[in-house]
Amino acid sequence: MDQDLGSESNLPSGSIDKSRVLDVKPLRCLVPVLPNAPGMSSVSSPQPAPFVCIPPTGPFPPGIQPFYPFVVPNASQNNPSSVPNEAANFGFGASIQSPIPLNSFRTPTKPVNGGMERSNRTTKTYASGAVSIGDGYADSWNQSDVENASNSGKRRGQPRKKRDSNDNDVIETVVNNLITSFKLNSFDDFRRTSGDKEVAGTILLVFDLLRRRLTQIEESSPGISKHPNLTAGTVLMAKGVRTNSTKRIGHVPGVEVGDIFFFRMELCIVGLHAPIMAGIDYMSVKLTMNEEPLAVSIVSSGGYDDQGGDGNVLIYTGQGGVQRKDGQVFDQKLERGNLALEKSLHRASEVRVIRGVKDVSGSNGKIYVYDGLYKIEESWIEKSKSGCNVFKYKLIRKPGQPEAFTLWKSIQQWKNGNASRSELILPDITSGAESLPVTLVNEVDDEKGPAYFTYSPMLKYSQPFSAPKPFSGCHCLNGCQPGSSNCPCSQRNGGYLPYISPGVLVSYNSLIHECGFTCACPPNCRNRISQAGLKIRLEVFKTKNRGWGLRSWDSIRAGGFICEYAGDVVDASRVGEFRNENEDNYIFDSTRNYEPLGAVCDDSNGSVKVRFPLIVNAKNNGNVARFMNHSCLPNVFWQPVLRESNSEAYIHIGFFAIRHIPPMQELTYDYGMIPSEKGIHGRKKCSCGSVKCRGYFY
Repeated sequence: MDQDLGSESNLPSGSIDKSRVLDVKPLRCLVPVLPNAPGMSSVSSPQPAPFVCIPPTGPFPPGIQPFYPFVVPNASQNNPSSVPNEAANFGFGASIQSPIPLNSFRTPTKPVNGGMERSNRTTKTYASGAVSIGDGYADSWNQSDVENASNSGKRRGQPRKKRDSNDNDVIETVVNNLITSFKLNSFDDFRRTSGDKEVAGTILLVFDLLRRRLTQIEESSPGISKHPNLTAGTVLMAKGVRTNSTKRIGHVPGVEVGDIFFFRMELCIVGLHAPIMAGIDYMSVKLTMNEEPLAVSIVSSGGYDDQGGDGNVLIYTGQGGVQRKDGQVFDQKLERGNLALEKSLHRASEVRVIRGVKDVSGSNGKIYVYDGLYKIEESWIEKSKSGCNVFKYKLIRKPGQPEAFTLWKSIQQWKNGNASRSELILPDITSGAESLPVTLVNEVDDEKGPAYFTYSPMLKYSQPFSAPKPFSGCHCLNGCQPGSSNCPCSQRNGGYLPYISPGVLVSYNSLIHECGFTCACPPNCRNRISQAGLKIRLEVFKTKNRGWGLRSWDSIRAGGFICEYAGDVVDASRVGEFRNENEDNYIFDSTRNYEPLGAVCDDSNGSVKVRFPLIVNAKNNGNVARFMNHSCLPNVFWQPVLRESNSEAYIHIGFFAIRHIPPMQELTYDYGMIPSEKGIHGRKKCSCGSVKCRGYFY
């Protein structure tokens, strides 16, 4: 504005020409940039600055003049220019430099708390506790991040129902049982601020078990607002169950490159990426006497026009910028996460990158893949499709890291037939017996395949067990529904369906009752998950030291069904014959003792006990399960599944994921231990290589 200082000025006489009309800007528009401390480079120049950074109000060391108008110049510090604030040398060099390089963004910044505008961050409360939503600029996030796993959110016009006291009591009991089971109530400050692989894995296990249980409860209570993942996360964090709560640049302890997550809340509770909506996470760093924001992680999941390049290059679009319904277009601003990325560019700071990929399991959500550390190479402004100006950042992946996103791209090419699987022996070992092909590959030696066997996807009974009492089945013509009091199959499972959508087992049980031959429900009923065959692309491969193994091209979420153990059911009295002949490599024996499954198991009595002891021989007839190797720290557990029809009972063994399993990671389960009274006959050396390896197995 134009302002005549006139007689209102109290400056010393002669210091300013009061007859002149000055163009004075409000102080909030001024962006002074002060020199850095010795040895520290500035954002605009990589060279060390010669002066110590000082506040604009002083005190000023020798050789540094005050910055007008914060301090009135005295007789020895007259303004060398006849106009205040005109470009002149105040000890900063030839001219005052812009806080952003001239070849980069030129949007004026408004530093608050070193660039971190914490007061503008949004917090929403769900159930108990609070969730940090972000800074108002949301990247694309899973529909399941704000609804339940089945994406069955509140129908339009349907009144929202709150949980009753009984549901709250059940939830509190489940939470306390899980925390006690995993001893999470003894979490110390170190594990909260900086964890490890075991701590992070344990927290993710408890989170997903709680989320699945909440989903099961909410699916059985129509009208309840369905946010099980948000509720699970906030409840756990309110109780202090989280890790890596202190932000850091670089890798996060306990999280490995290639790890996968199905919910943004999972990224939050392990400290990989704090906001559950915003695509950029950043922190204030005191690199000089002042703080400045640096980016710690970004999520690229399709919310903007991000480009993946060759898998090691990412063109990332900044936060903000919107086209409203009334047609108004707003440009992105160089603030918050955008400013943090710009600062990281000029500081050559590493940024964690999490990529969102499509979930092929049938849900509408995404899978988040930790793709490792990247560095920002350049930035620019361009016009988006909506017409607003957006910031673009080119990130380059640091070399020497394990494959992650590039592996997903390769697998997609295999599926599309655009690239062949290396060292392929057979494109389908099942010869069409399964709904999906199972490839056979050997990248280790010249062996052309396992010993001959007949592939059979079904368990073959010579004679079924006798049911305790006749069961005529259910009459659910449209499939068994959650919360149905008229479904006898649901009632036999404690009043709940054992599976939530999309086909995920809630938790381990001594016995699961699935629908049988006499049930009226269709084949795609949710209570027939283990009967639907393979739903993921599996691969039999040659391991380096354990013969043939099994892995998946697809990601598998915790609780997800993998396959059943097929083969010939044999009499328990004959199992000794196979051991004596040393032919038990393909024997499944449910009568063995198994390590307690911890929080994966609802029971607290330790070893697995089944009502109908089952022994299966897959040496001559079997499916892919026969190739699953033993591990003392497995990622797969087995579950007895009972199907009854009239007076006949058929027990099957289903394999489910203990935790999220990334593609191409070997699938393993615990073979169990022979009862001690039978001695150590048949003991074999274990080569699982896990941190909890017992050294042997049977």
